Amino acid sequence: MTTPDNSPIWLEVSLNGGSGQKHQPNIPVRPEDIVEEALACVAAGAAIVHLHAYDQNGRPVEDTDIYSRIIEGIRASCDAIIYPTLALAGDAESRFAPIRELAARGLLEMGVIDPGSVNITHESQIAGDRNGLVYANPDGHIREGLRLAEQDGWRPAFAIYEPGFARLGSAWADRFAGLKKPVYRLMFSDRLLFGLKPDRANLEFYARHLAETAPGMPWMISGLDADIDDIVEPALAMGGHVRTGLEDAPLGSADTNVQLVERMMRKIEQSERPLATPDEIRQHS
Repeated sequence: MTTPDNSPIWLEVSLNGGSGQKHQPNIPVRPEDIVEEALACVAAGAAIVHLHAYDQNGRPVEDTDIYSRIIEGIRASCDAIIYPTLALAGDAESRFAPIRELAARGLLEMGVIDPGSVNITHESQIAGDRNGLVYANPDGHIREGLRLAEQDGWRPAFAIYEPGFARLGSAWADRFAGLKKPVYRLMFSDRLLFGLKPDRANLEFYARHLAETAPGMPWMISGLDADIDDIVEPALAMGGHVRTGLEDAPLGSADTNVQLVERMMRKIEQSERPLATPDEIRQHS
């Protein structure tokens, strides 16, 4: 489970997520703030930037023009790989509409395709007898996302909420011969009741699972409402990559995105592997 080479580490930052400032006060939501924070995180070491768009009232929105403004603003000052989220609900046509348009505008290098469906429920919702979210990704949506990724040449980012997501994603990806290698992003959480908690035993399980299910594919650790600090060092030793940022951090975090990237950079600098540049990631086709 250890890496046999000195392959460069992919460092991604996820700036804001869709929970809003009520749950994560330090996230950027205005386009100009997202651009500014993205550039600061890239300067600190991040090669990949993931983001959500918000409207003028601070609500998450899937708006191609807002995404374009943000991506173009970041690209004007750096060469990082930047990619948006995918709408939580709707039919395949509506969910992938911004993705299609961003690709047509030449603004898409990666995109979200989540290969499976899952209940996303927080401990606090259980305590209050409230329902969580059913996050549905039917096969037809997965297939359409992969078709677009192959057609337009962008890399799929698979969020692996449950182990079966890796099996389903790998099986569907094998149907598309011209597809760039998906990155399998392992989703850990401390207080959201899906998947696995971020500990060493669970990381080792996932590493074995991916070696059998998606051999040779790039993978990284991340989470939602999660503290993954304790598994960063072993993940890097196993050949994995890392994501940080306020979308993933424990809710109500006092940190900024830049502080989280700087903290992750210190862990990367202690490893035996170098940091990947955006171009090195692009070449991993």
